[in-house]
Amino acid sequence: MTKPTSISQLIADPSCLDDYDPNAMSVAQAQQFIQQFLSPVIETETLQVMQSLGRVLAADIVSPCNVPNHNNSAMDGFALKAEDASRPLNIIGTAFAGKTFFGAIKHGECVKIMTGAVIPNGADTVVMQERVAVSDNQIIIAEAPKQGANVRLAGEDLKTDQIVLSQGHLMHPADLGLVASLGIGEVKVFRKLKVAFFSTGDELVSVGRHLEEGQIYDSNRYTLFGMLTKLGVEISDLGVVPDVPDLLEKTLLEAAQNNDVVITSGGVSVGEADYMKALLAKHGQVLFWKINMKPGRPLAYGKVGNSHYFGLPGNPVSAMVTFYQFVQPALRALSGAASRVMPFFSVKCTLQIKKMTGRMEFQRGVLSQSVDGEWVVTPLPNQGSGILSSMSNANCFIVLDETVGNCDAGAMVNVQLLEGII
Repeated sequence: MTKPTSISQLIADPSCLDDYDPNAMSVAQAQQFIQQFLSPVIETETLQVMQSLGRVLAADIVSPCNVPNHNNSAMDGFALKAEDASRPLNIIGTAFAGKTFFGAIKHGECVKIMTGAVIPNGADTVVMQERVAVSDNQIIIAEAPKQGANVRLAGEDLKTDQIVLSQGHLMHPADLGLVASLGIGEVKVFRKLKVAFFSTGDELVSVGRHLEEGQIYDSNRYTLFGMLTKLGVEISDLGVVPDVPDLLEKTLLEAAQNNDVVITSGGVSVGEADYMKALLAKHGQVLFWKINMKPGRPLAYGKVGNSHYFGLPGNPVSAMVTFYQFVQPALRALSGAASRVMPFFSVKCTLQIKKMTGRMEFQRGVLSQSVDGEWVVTPLPNQGSGILSSMSNANCFIVLDETVGNCDAGAMVNVQLLEGII
């Protein structure tokens, strides 16, 4: 794929890319096109380690020391010279974690040692206490250990000057302890992305208001809020904006001026009676795509000022599926996070699935273990794009690519765990 110089070039001359077809974009093509135009934030801040969970590192974490910083025992037992293990050994002292035994072990001697304690000078092996008989301050070893057994070497985990975590790493709970084990108390991270979102449409009503005939409650803002919160971005919920041109324009421009990303739901399908497309054409550089996928066919992406814009479908499931497949990886890239590929797992499908070839489908399913312990997936009965309960009840997507048609019960299918991408 040849990279266009700008979104405006692609809008003005779609033929600049041979495989670009806004009316028949594959999921993979749309994901690749979006990634071309993403530049991560560059502003950084310094945080205490305990405040860095879920943030993206803006600099490498380099180990200032060996971890562990000394040879230590992996067991409660006795430290000794391996070559002496076949004869009785005199106990000459005890080594505790945090309290070093400062003497040196000679032939015929050993030191009682606790887990984590420094290996005494002269010792090269630890025998666990369960394999030792103690009598009159001597030990007899039932089975001679190999040299070096139960000894954790200095630098075995991390070595001095080793890059422990790279720039772009998303901080997880284990990372907090890892950084703390180096004696590092602060880390440099990229600032949080600022993301604004709002729903469009006269039929939408905010929770707490009475529904008139033909109106529905706006659920998309709540799911978007939840998905964005999981990503740790700074959120601005701009509510429901009715189909009033001046109000839509004001909301869009203010959101774009004050945020890195603007997300709307509704108003991107072909033929809809709305004003968003005209506003985007007037103030932005936006591509409108028909993605070969179900649910979630319409998608808009581009720039409004310096802000990235995503226009999601109005149907609740479609909005969530397009968010997970397009918006979430884009937000991670804009946050400075290293790219990652979401894994697929092949499992047996318990029911027949009807599907047309030529498009990718993300059916909602429940992954579970059968009575014989085999992992299987069961599609939920109603796969409509407006059935939000299917997203609540599912724990995975059943991902069927463009080449797949109808699937018989018992067929192997790919699944994508929701807990892995939410």
